[in-house]
Amino acid sequence: IKEIKKTMKNKVKEFIKSYLPGFILGVISAAVVVVYAETYFPSNQVTYDNTESGLSSTNVQTAIDELYNTCFPSAGDEIIKDNELEKDPYECRYFFTGANPNNYVTFNGETAGWRIISVECDGRIKIMRDASIGNKAWDSSTSNWSRPASLNTYLNGEYYNNLTSAAQGQIVASDFSIGAVTDDNNDLAGQVSDENSTLWNGKIALPTVSEYLRINSNSSQCQTISLNFNNSNVCINSSWMFNSTNWWTLSPNSRYGTNSFYVEPRNYIWGQSVFISYGVRPALYLSSEVQITGGTGTSSDPFTISL
Repeated sequence: IKEIKKTMKNKVKEFIKSYLPGFILGVISAAVVVVYAETYFPSNQVTYDNTESGLSSTNVQTAIDELYNTCFPSAGDEIIKDNELEKDPYECRYFFTGANPNNYVTFNGETAGWRIISVECDGRIKIMRDASIGNKAWDSSTSNWSRPASLNTYLNGEYYNNLTSAAQGQIVASDFSIGAVTDDNNDLAGQVSDENSTLWNGKIALPTVSEYLRINSNSSQCQTISLNFNNSNVCINSSWMFNSTNWWTLSPNSRYGTNSFYVEPRNYIWGQSVFISYGVRPALYLSSEVQITGGTGTSSDPFTISL
């Protein structure tokens, strides 16, 4: 059924993109509003009054795109709906939260080897490797990821080059938040803002500290660095990212230029010298064009994906 649905989506999209633009004599409906247009101009140059339509577009082509996306939601939209994900209060993102949500996905031929962190509002899907790929230093000297840090070079060089060609094609270069945060932070909104103050564009990085905190479903006790520290034994029961090992995050410690944050086996979030070797759990964004082709997201039946 999913293969048939995928084929239908592709054929409808091909028809819409190929035949309607350029000469349109048809009906675009949204909230029982009908627009008729006939033109020899490209459809993205044909404007119309959308006051009553409820659409954000002001030209025929974007109206077509909006209608298509409404009728045939992206994989990200389907994940949000099927898993009843709630919108993040700090950014336009939808996180998988709790102790063990159904967010497993097969990527790079690794069955249930990865988990979905979030679905972005633009349709991209952020995933991270469930287990570490091994212990490595964050860098040899400073906590500047865009320097580039030695771990940055490894992940976007040797590691990326060893992924399957299919996996490489599913990754989309994106902005990662690499701003520094304080080790006594008790303001999650401020921490998200601090992380977003500096961006690095690339293909593979690591989860941030705020992502580790935001996926914890116990918001009252666990969603700041200070709260997580004070309630560490409780917080491990509501976090699917916790795995009883030392592993690096992407976030530098603002107090020291040679220090970045890691999560340790007691669930404390500590700053540590970047030249220490800890576990590495790569994080990356899947293209908004990726389709869910099967699975329910459990560890025994992970989502399968393709372009």
